Amino acid sequence: MLQFEAMRILNADQMREADRRAIQDVGIASLVLMENAGRQVVAAIESLYPDLAERQIAIVCGKGNNGGDGFVVARTMLQRGFDVSVFVIGRLSEVKGDARTNLTILGNIGQTVVEVADETAWELHGAEIAGHDLIIDAIFGIGLSTPLAGFLETVVADINEAGVPIVSIDLPSGMSADSADLIGDAIEATVTVTLGAPKLPLVLPPAEMKAGEVVIADIGIPSEVFEQLEGPRIDLMTRDQMRALIQPRGLEAHKGDFGRVLVVAGSMGKSGAAVLCAQGALRAGAGLVTVASPRSCQPLIAAHGIEYMTEGLDETAEGTIYYSAADDVLDFGADVIVAGPGLGRGEGVTTFVRELLDKYEGPLVLDADALNAFADEPALLVGREGRDVIITPHPGEMARLVGCTVEDLQADRIGIATDFARRHKLYVVLKGYRTLVVTPEERVYVNPTGCPGMATGGTGDVLAGMLGAWLAQLLDAQAACRLAVYLHGAAGELADADNGEVSMTAGDLVDHIGDAILEVTARRRVATKQSE
Repeated sequence: MLQFEAMRILNADQMREADRRAIQDVGIASLVLMENAGRQVVAAIESLYPDLAERQIAIVCGKGNNGGDGFVVARTMLQRGFDVSVFVIGRLSEVKGDARTNLTILGNIGQTVVEVADETAWELHGAEIAGHDLIIDAIFGIGLSTPLAGFLETVVADINEAGVPIVSIDLPSGMSADSADLIGDAIEATVTVTLGAPKLPLVLPPAEMKAGEVVIADIGIPSEVFEQLEGPRIDLMTRDQMRALIQPRGLEAHKGDFGRVLVVAGSMGKSGAAVLCAQGALRAGAGLVTVASPRSCQPLIAAHGIEYMTEGLDETAEGTIYYSAADDVLDFGADVIVAGPGLGRGEGVTTFVRELLDKYEGPLVLDADALNAFADEPALLVGREGRDVIITPHPGEMARLVGCTVEDLQADRIGIATDFARRHKLYVVLKGYRTLVVTPEERVYVNPTGCPGMATGGTGDVLAGMLGAWLAQLLDAQAACRLAVYLHGAAGELADADNGEVSMTAGDLVDHIGDAILEVTARRRVATKQSE
């Protein structure tokens, strides 16, 4: 569970540079940063474990700065009267710098620090460590870049087997701060208290699965330092950021103020996709929503919603949109067009979608079958100056667009989506666990909301409609993508709470969009059946 505020996600070099600037440019002593880190870790642990005074605590430290943080934790806990044992994985003589200073302080106040320098020493003390009620992992921080081996691999494996809660400082030891992949064996933390800013393996799978509950510790580095760092720009979406995007409506507001969204969707047998997309747009606040679909689908779509309008389009014998319908759609006069849900496939649909992209001058959201129209010629899928294009692929659709396997895509979601967004000058909303929003300028946003219950047909159609609605209201593609994706996941979580992850449907998600908006704007607490 993610519990941090608005913050840039950093790699190892960026975090080191942030530390350097805080020390050299801002003037914060490195010992102060270490002291802040240790005390903030203790504060986080105390809030999560109110029975800390009743626990025996083992603090397992490395020889570097992460171990130094652990020494500060040990001293702070001792001052609070907690039962603490301290172990160093390595030789005490090899502890240097600020870590050495804090190790010396521990000795000066009478705390024994046990040296565990090799396999033999671990055989003596490993079971002792495992016998504690809480283990604090301060072995490695962000500096690890190669897999653990030998003695260290044994230490990590035995700590994981202890069967007690483990709190890792900054990163679970064994992880690399530069990758969401696991580079080898790592501590399986119950809680990770990360320092200064979140790191990639704490936010994205598969590494995040071993991070447990993640809490950020403010160690005193000014936010301006993080904002000015060079290198990849990856941000975590937060509730506070989303709240700022949802402005109260004026007393004299009318439907024309909130955009006209045209949903081009549906085909014979897939009219439900059009309905869900339109409902998503309405619940997300669009002023007027019209569904344009093959004429044979129009009565079915109209019967499922009285709030949106419908428009019948020329169709093929198979019940899909005929390519000549593009002219009718272009003449409609919408502020935003959402195209794709349930359109089906075929030469006519491909021609229709490509002509729409080529000729429509306004903002365009392309989803599902509208993306499949470019699978064999992805070079045609491109935005241009003055017109925003948003695409919403799931992993299979994205893999087809870039010509790779789903496995290869999932192994490098950020890299592949960023490259595609830059080269094609459009916004990529790459759906899935931790949905990504990627801009043409290579900014990446990671969404923390959502749940397994959303793995059901139609939830992506709802998201496409929500994207169109917020794009029509905010007139800012980046902001619309972030807000729609965040609220979509939040609505899914609320629907899951009411209906359960097995039983929830896309329609349940639609019904909770309003609750998600109210929760984000803090207008009221949302009650669920479980809490009533």
